[in-house]
Amino acid sequence: MPTLQAAALWLMLLCAVPWPLSAQDGPPPLRDYAIDVWTSRNGLPHNSLRDIAQTPEGHLWFATWEGLVRYNGLDFTVFDRSTTPGLRDNGVGALLVDRSGGLWISDSRGNVTRRGADGRWQVWEHRPDTPQVLIQAMQMDSHGRLWLLYEGKGIGSLGPDGTFDYQTPPADVPMAMSFTKLVVDAQDRVWVGTLDGLVVRDTDGVQRRAPDSWGLGRGLVWPYRAPDGVMWVVAGERIYRMQDGAPLLQHRLPGVTHITAMLQDRHGDLWLGTENQGLLRLSRHGLERLPTGLSLPGGRVVSLREDAEGSIWVGANGGLYRLRETLFSSFTERDGLSGDYVRTVFEDRLRQLWIGSASGLDRRDAQGRFSPVPLRNNVGKSPSVLSLAQDREGRLWVGTFGDGIFQINEQGQRLHVYGNAEGLPGGNIRAISIDRDGVVWAGTQKGVIRIEAGQVGQPAIPGMPTGLITALAHDAEGGLWIGTIEGIRVLRGDRVQAIDLQRLGGGRSVFGFQQIGDAMWISTDRGLYRYQQGTLARVGLEQGMPVDTVFQLVPDRVGNVWISSNRGVLRTDMAMLNAVADGRAARVEVEHYNEIDGMANSQANGSSGPSAILRQDGTFWVVTAGGLSTVDPLRLQRFRERLAPPAVIESVQVDGAPLHWQGSDHNSIPGGRRLSVSYVGLSYLLSERIRYRTRLDGLDKGWIERGQQRSVEFIGLPPGDYTLHVSAAHPGGAWSDSEAVWEFTVEPFLWQRRSVQLVAALMLLAGLIALYRYLINRYKASNVRLARMVKEATLDLQTQTVNLQALNLEKTELADRLAVQAEAFERQAREDALTGLPNRRAFDEALARDFARSQRSHHPLCLVVLDIDHFKEVNDRHSHSVGDVVLVEVARLLASACRDSDMPARTGGEEFALLLNDTRLDEAAQVCARLRGLFHDHPDWAGIPGLTVTFSAGLVELDAADRTPMLLYQRADRALYRAKSEGRDRTAIG
Repeated sequence: MPTLQAAALWLMLLCAVPWPLSAQDGPPPLRDYAIDVWTSRNGLPHNSLRDIAQTPEGHLWFATWEGLVRYNGLDFTVFDRSTTPGLRDNGVGALLVDRSGGLWISDSRGNVTRRGADGRWQVWEHRPDTPQVLIQAMQMDSHGRLWLLYEGKGIGSLGPDGTFDYQTPPADVPMAMSFTKLVVDAQDRVWVGTLDGLVVRDTDGVQRRAPDSWGLGRGLVWPYRAPDGVMWVVAGERIYRMQDGAPLLQHRLPGVTHITAMLQDRHGDLWLGTENQGLLRLSRHGLERLPTGLSLPGGRVVSLREDAEGSIWVGANGGLYRLRETLFSSFTERDGLSGDYVRTVFEDRLRQLWIGSASGLDRRDAQGRFSPVPLRNNVGKSPSVLSLAQDREGRLWVGTFGDGIFQINEQGQRLHVYGNAEGLPGGNIRAISIDRDGVVWAGTQKGVIRIEAGQVGQPAIPGMPTGLITALAHDAEGGLWIGTIEGIRVLRGDRVQAIDLQRLGGGRSVFGFQQIGDAMWISTDRGLYRYQQGTLARVGLEQGMPVDTVFQLVPDRVGNVWISSNRGVLRTDMAMLNAVADGRAARVEVEHYNEIDGMANSQANGSSGPSAILRQDGTFWVVTAGGLSTVDPLRLQRFRERLAPPAVIESVQVDGAPLHWQGSDHNSIPGGRRLSVSYVGLSYLLSERIRYRTRLDGLDKGWIERGQQRSVEFIGLPPGDYTLHVSAAHPGGAWSDSEAVWEFTVEPFLWQRRSVQLVAALMLLAGLIALYRYLINRYKASNVRLARMVKEATLDLQTQTVNLQALNLEKTELADRLAVQAEAFERQAREDALTGLPNRRAFDEALARDFARSQRSHHPLCLVVLDIDHFKEVNDRHSHSVGDVVLVEVARLLASACRDSDMPARTGGEEFALLLNDTRLDEAAQVCARLRGLFHDHPDWAGIPGLTVTFSAGLVELDAADRTPMLLYQRADRALYRAKSEGRDRTAIG
């Protein structure tokens, strides 16, 4: 796709995507954002991200100390010194996307690289008169001049003609203390942040400190230019906006120190990264911080970027994370719930929300605050709440697991408890329904009971179920629908009707009822059933439902139907459900939501009631195994109407070899080759759900849907001109108009050309004539040759017999030598060449053997994984040869501290492991302490005076949860990571 076209497409995406909340409402609170985290464990080459950029076609790019990283929503691709194309240095300092879609990359040796929109790379290496240091930031002025901030060396520039310009900064400006921020304003003035105030290079070329009249001070001060062109200045805890040539104080943030990054998003909100206080946001909600308890990458927030879909990307010293708005909002213990395992939710007539969980009952008031309801069972504990209902007087009935039924008022005060003394059967109360006369019906483990005028009774009606009751509901005519683990009963007056589900799809367990019009919809372990005018219909797995078991069906006010299940929430519409149930449609189309959409947990709980509701304000609420989740159906359309992801071709291979396919050059491919094309839809919200289709003009008659397949392969295409089209779509969304298009030509084989075919025919005729003459002459000579051949063959056989006997002797000797070599190779394969310790292969075999032995004999087994602290500094400061000597000495100390039954091993680099048989955890800790003492007492490591070496270790003991040796090793590795995080030179027990 041409660069301008791609840029225009993403500009449309920025402007036209309807975001989850209306403009007047703005974005949701920070706590409602979903957060995704990536570190080196997820494919990043390094955890510190210095800069983030997005090119017009949609790829995200990250600057790290170990190369440039491209991300397409699914895969990280690293470009460094070892790749082709590659970089001059792995340490990437800054990224910049220019007006033509090119990506500029600076490195730690003063080089600048540009990757064009056509995928071609160009490098400007540093000159002798320019600093060979890290280029911390880059910005381009209106004349196409690229301004460069050299770490501690001031600023320079790269002109449009490719020439560098650098001058040593004046002595009176603090460029030696430069920060990582450089900005070019609308007047082409260059603003530079430092640790000693702000520096501005005016259009006259002179670098000066910012005027004292601005009042910015001399500490950490740096500039930021927002997407709308407005200049901001950050000075300590103060944030200024430049207006009429002077800074105007906009925000003062007491207690917020060392702001290190800033971003103004499309809503006008300010995102602030800090040195050690994480990520902040200034919005209509005030100064917001991320909820506590999140496991996010730590360290300084270095870079911030809003992508074309409105997500906020945060690059920190400890990794990368992304904040995105989601369809669902969720509430958990950190929001005030008593427990995350929520079983039931109910809205009373005062619009208060009541939430029952395994940890008790909570109430949410009109201001959104959660507070626990002080219910206590016989032993003073909060009961596990399974069901809720409200009668005409406003009293709430609370069904529990094993603690009876509580009756409370709308203020949460307990009025009465019904238990065994009142005749209530023991067990759990999973469902409560109150009829039009105010009679309370409750489902127990021994059938249905009724509570009327404070008296508990069990209806003695033939046909009533006597086992576990899982669902109850009254229909419009007053009939009581009873769900059990053996089907449905309907009580009408004094008669019981049984409805057989098994004959239609095998349904057995019933979890919920929902009356819509004259039809009762039933949620079961075999999908949905509809009972209408005496006729039963089913919509299940065979009709397009993605799961068998569903818990509750809830229609909203805009035509959607929400269905809870063990694997998330499903959404369809009522018209489609009825069409499938009527037989007018074969399959139902369903959208599937889970954690990626903001749900607290993909497991929505059931067999309790109600497990999902529609509140009076039109929002849908559902209970899950990880908290309470809700969605406003009015937000759904705005989410579903986002533009389809643009498709891009990522790579082309011919017989496995990469082909540079980008640019205006027409690609010609030899015939008969295997052509592989990889593509992707560039969206970062639902990347793994994107659907694809392809069309190869010249071969295909129409589009071919590929599902989520991200590559297509063609083998032996006939000669001719072809055009490959790739289109992408979000699930349930329209196909993208922004197709990836690639034109190429398959050249004919030599033999497929007419001139070659004519010459070949003449040559064939001549060849046949020559062959005939040759065969006649050969026949005449064959008899003479045959006699000679018999004589020669006899002599040859005699000679071969003698040779074979000699070869047999040589084979025996060779086999003996090979056996000796095999024994030597076997020893080398299990021994580390440097330290003489067992290597990783030998250690893994020993760990598997001792793990199995310990499980059989129940003898204790401990594992220590240790890592030499700051070993890279030893190599960098003293050379790798000194590092090798240190490793040998470490191995010697390990061996000396071990018993004969223990096994020390070098598992890689500076990492060692110690397998301690028949050793308890406290004994193993003593071994680690003794070993640390040996390290401390060891003088002058590697013969270097004053050189000290310490280690960090993770120690674990085998327990029942370790089902495999790898799980035991992973626990030890996590303990090692904790030991490093807590300061190194210590042993952490896992």
